[in-house]
Amino acid sequence: MQYSQTHLRTRPISAGYLRAFEAVARHLNFRAASEEMALTQSAVSRQIQALEEEVGVPLFLRHTRAVELTSAGAQLLLAVTSSLPRIDSAVRQIRQSAGRRAVALTTFASFASMWLIPRLEQFQRDHPDIDIRIDASDNTLDLEVADVDLALRYGPMATMPPHAIRLFGEQLTPVASPWLLKGASLKKPTDLANFTLIEAGDAHSTHLEWLTWRRWFDENGLTKLQPKRWLYFNYAYQMVQAALTGQGVVLARLPMVAESLANGDLVEPLPSHRMDSPMAYWLVIGPRSGNRPEIKGFCDWLMVQSKLTRKSIGEVPDPDTVDMLD
Repeated sequence: MQYSQTHLRTRPISAGYLRAFEAVARHLNFRAASEEMALTQSAVSRQIQALEEEVGVPLFLRHTRAVELTSAGAQLLLAVTSSLPRIDSAVRQIRQSAGRRAVALTTFASFASMWLIPRLEQFQRDHPDIDIRIDASDNTLDLEVADVDLALRYGPMATMPPHAIRLFGEQLTPVASPWLLKGASLKKPTDLANFTLIEAGDAHSTHLEWLTWRRWFDENGLTKLQPKRWLYFNYAYQMVQAALTGQGVVLARLPMVAESLANGDLVEPLPSHRMDSPMAYWLVIGPRSGNRPEIKGFCDWLMVQSKLTRKSIGEVPDPDTVDMLD
């Protein structure tokens, strides 16, 4: 299909054909795009042709069994793939504000299981008219386009956006089931050689190496210590669950086990050997969510819960972040 300069237009194009364009560009196949959109293949083809007429240049090169983007098509796709999700998110926000009040948040699975969910019952009791949706995933979502209001994140300050609110920091400490310690003494660090030690299986090959027993050994001058055996898991909540059932000693993130320590399900046999972590837990509020009353209420509740956690782990506020804490 040929286009001359007379086809070029200066008015904005209509947006109705952009979803068909995005689907074809993503699949590079008219049939697959038409199946996804529940349209006939000819209907999708007509929408693409109409869009090319409006733009004034070809967007695809048609081959016998496939299509490929032209340079103009690739340029348009960059704009469409960033714009459509934002439009969809805005529409969802509008629809949501017109119906039931809800809070959607994203966080990583271990934090959801070990810290957030056990505390949610109180919020639900105090706010029965607010629905909660939790996206528990280790993937970091972009709050600019994702259909979530809040993110609870884990990392050093340098990796957080400027508007992130610090909830609490962490220390690492050995913890175990009290009945496990009835069968063997754990009074000093060298006694760990008599126990199974629980650890993340991929910690040494990822950015989480500060969570490893080997780092704790180095901090305590035990570079040659070897435990009775190792027990590896993928997630923090799995490791703590194994410790709760007496399968070994885990080097736990103190905020994540504070409740279990408080109620006696776990004990901290070496409290004077806590190890500081460079990590902290943060609240990030989505750019379009902060003014909604239900979001403000949930964030206020989070800050109260975070203050209780800081108190339970004995955290002294960092002077640089004290204004963000209370």
